[in-house]
Amino acid sequence: MNKNERFVKKITLKSVDFSRWYVEIIQKAELADYAPVKGMMVIRPYGYAVWERIQRLVDDRIKKSGHSNAYFPLLIPESFLQKEAEHLEGFAPEVAWVTYGGKEELEERLAVRPTSEAIIGNMYAKWIKSWRDLPVLINQWANIVRWEKVTRPFLRTTEFLWQEGHTAHESFEEAQDETLMILSLYKEFVENELAIPVISGKKSEREKFAGALETFAIEAMMSDGKSLQMGTSHNLGQQFSKVFNIRFEDRNQKLQYVWQTSWGVSTRLIGALVMAHGDDSGLKFPPNIAPVQVVIVPISAGNWKENVLPLARNIEEKLGEEGLRVKLDEREEFTPGWKFSEWEMRGVPLRIEIGPRDIEKKQVVVVRRDTGKKENVAQASMNRKVPEILREIQKNMFEMALKFQQENTHEVKDYEEFKAIMESKKGFIKAFWCEDQVCEEKIKEETMATIRIILLDQDKKAARGKCVFCQKPTETVVYFGRAY
Repeated sequence: MNKNERFVKKITLKSVDFSRWYVEIIQKAELADYAPVKGMMVIRPYGYAVWERIQRLVDDRIKKSGHSNAYFPLLIPESFLQKEAEHLEGFAPEVAWVTYGGKEELEERLAVRPTSEAIIGNMYAKWIKSWRDLPVLINQWANIVRWEKVTRPFLRTTEFLWQEGHTAHESFEEAQDETLMILSLYKEFVENELAIPVISGKKSEREKFAGALETFAIEAMMSDGKSLQMGTSHNLGQQFSKVFNIRFEDRNQKLQYVWQTSWGVSTRLIGALVMAHGDDSGLKFPPNIAPVQVVIVPISAGNWKENVLPLARNIEEKLGEEGLRVKLDEREEFTPGWKFSEWEMRGVPLRIEIGPRDIEKKQVVVVRRDTGKKENVAQASMNRKVPEILREIQKNMFEMALKFQQENTHEVKDYEEFKAIMESKKGFIKAFWCEDQVCEEKIKEETMATIRIILLDQDKKAARGKCVFCQKPTETVVYFGRAY
């Protein structure tokens, strides 16, 4: 199959087979491809450009909040993981082990990091001695390996890329403030840059991170109604500091264990962009995150190289000077119609078409990817109008996703209504829960729905109700959903 045929051929309708639609878009838009090792993927240049945008925008926020980047080793001694039994148990089935170095068998197995709490805890024990050394606010950008049984590109792969923050503090209150601040940072980033609305709150004991005191998360609704965990922030308490003996002399000259946090987002966010915004024509990227915000397609008719192409290049230069990410598609081997389809598949927010007639009228045709709306724009007002349209697209994409979330969030009073909605509809169910794991497990067993988040006090109205499963009185409000 040649390149032309690959893009022109229609993809599976997402209403027919959402999973197949998702994989086809990732491959045809050239975000990623399958690697020779089962469960691993190759992130192609276009997909990696999306990750670089995410990385840059998240990294700016992390640094602005007072954190610094560092890097810790990929390989972790088994004894480090074993020190924290709960943590090891949580990851045991997914850990990849190195047993040989060259031809020699290692005296101690080395884990390929499933996360870095153990190795970082060991280092913090060396670096932290006094309250004057606190807080320690470190983040790293790294790769992670978890030997997953069932994989899907970007959503769950054996190897993935992420950032993981690891901080140490004098008190529980400081650690909790850090945990919630990062949760808020993630929410703001995802909503303002990815144009994906999220719900945020605490995870249940059953769903929290292994070894954490409390886990908080942001959850988004994908366009098939399932929930996707977009980022997590953990208050680790003193669990790891006691295991790794991370102690400091406090202001009263007494030895105390530090309070720690860890938090992260990953390449899963790229999968979220596909599933939250994509349609039957391919990707739809919000302008803030799009590797290419504007594509210029000259109409190759007549002597277009002499009269159309010079103007197209001039527009590319002028928009580039405005700080926009612009691509001029001047390839001769493809028709304008084929190019339109390709750039729609790739999710470019705005397309500019320029032909001989447009030159005569001193205008261009601008086409929005979010709505498909076409508009004639005077060449003289391009530098003002194009950024304005991009801002409108960013805003509209968030509003469309928010409307979908709201329309597919249901409140129920009893379990029969709960089951009926889970069988016939999609989305979140907002309900009361008694905080008993028995009810939580029964609901999952019977409906495949899990507690996505527990609303924080500041996010819920003062109210009392009855547990959706057992009908015990409670004040705890949660969101249930079927999740990836």
